[in-house]
Amino acid sequence: MDKVNEIVKLVDDFVWGPVMLVLLVGTGIFLTLRTGFLPWRNLPYALKSTLSKEARTKSRGEGDVSPFSALTTALAATIGTGNIVGVATAMVSGGPGALVWMWISAAFGLTSKFSECMLAIKYREKNEKGEMSGGPMYTMKKAIKWKPLGTVLGWLFAFFAVVASFGIGNMTQANSISSSMAETWSVPTWITGVIITILALVIIVGGIKTISKVSSVVVPFMAIFYVIGGLIVIALNYKNIPAGVVQIFRCAFSIQSITGGVLGTITASMMNGMRYGVARGVFSNEAGMGSAAITAAAATTDHPVRQGYINMTGTFWDTIVVCTITGLAIASSGVLGSVNEAGELITGSALTIAAFKTVLGPVGGWLVTISIALFAFSTILGWEYHGEKAFEYIFGTHKFNMIYRIVFSLIVYVGATATLDLVWNLSDIANALMAIPNLICMLLLSGEIARDMKDFQVILKEEKSAK
Repeated sequence: MDKVNEIVKLVDDFVWGPVMLVLLVGTGIFLTLRTGFLPWRNLPYALKSTLSKEARTKSRGEGDVSPFSALTTALAATIGTGNIVGVATAMVSGGPGALVWMWISAAFGLTSKFSECMLAIKYREKNEKGEMSGGPMYTMKKAIKWKPLGTVLGWLFAFFAVVASFGIGNMTQANSISSSMAETWSVPTWITGVIITILALVIIVGGIKTISKVSSVVVPFMAIFYVIGGLIVIALNYKNIPAGVVQIFRCAFSIQSITGGVLGTITASMMNGMRYGVARGVFSNEAGMGSAAITAAAATTDHPVRQGYINMTGTFWDTIVVCTITGLAIASSGVLGSVNEAGELITGSALTIAAFKTVLGPVGGWLVTISIALFAFSTILGWEYHGEKAFEYIFGTHKFNMIYRIVFSLIVYVGATATLDLVWNLSDIANALMAIPNLICMLLLSGEIARDMKDFQVILKEEKSAK
């Protein structure tokens, strides 16, 4: 079994290695250039649309949930432990400069997120229940001209999405909740497991409408709760901010390795920072992975490009806002590079907790623990919908969806109470392999994406002049 674990770990390291990261960011760069930087130019419009009253209604077009609910359900799946644990790990493994590379990957990730979501809405269809079904698998099947290629890519994407939903979207999140509860308040893992399994079951069985209702309340609340806590830590460590920011940019673009000083025992270089920053950034915001597009397809909208812009802001909120708060809290608190009693580097959630504790004391630890629990639980809800729609696509009918919902909810307990490295590594591989068909699809349809965006610019200008 150890040998199998070793082999799977090697495959996992390879699929999440430089080739995949270049593909993900490279596709974002290519699409940004091909679309004439329109996602960047229209980011203010996209953010304004997200926060508008209209985004919370179903007054424009057809769909299952409001534009805002579609965004928050997608954000439920993306704002997760990666925003707390992932940022801390990246800054330890790649130095504080990793934060800059997270921002850079997110900037180009905006276009990837826009493209996959816009296409998912354009090529969505109604199932027998009258519910919207969409996502990269439907785009591949309907939009790629060579049908055999589209069929194969669509099936592969759906299969890997189902596998990833049970691991990355379920077990790892449940384990994060139970282990943080055990560490902070000594709650037995089985008790946490029972509670979150029951909660998941109650919400998930209700389908997308219940999931989106819960997400549209929980996601803004949890993000604001964590961001306020982080801003307090940064504000009260204000004297260290200039030095921390200088260190972040110095490490991001320094060819030489930097050791000692603020970094303690960490050695950082530009290549290391790039590798870990891009990897954790992509892992956190899932731009280019295709997962958010599945939820976007449920949105009520009159134009695919309009909702594409709204869903695109998910990358902004996830990485530019939430990940930055974590990164600056760590950089300004002076805990980066510190070691525990065993002489090991403090990393992951322990590092973020240590940063929050510098100002808030034990309350800082509780705040981070509660945030991890909320972030991870919302990820379980968002990923259930992703997996369910992929499951529906594979079987060609919605009739087995309830079986998937119940099994998915019960698997939460397994994740909360067991350490299954093999399962997690396999699902991590599946998560990366989802991206490949999705990236191929976006590159093949890049001309269509650019054309649709430019056509929508005319509508946008008319709407602006009418106000």
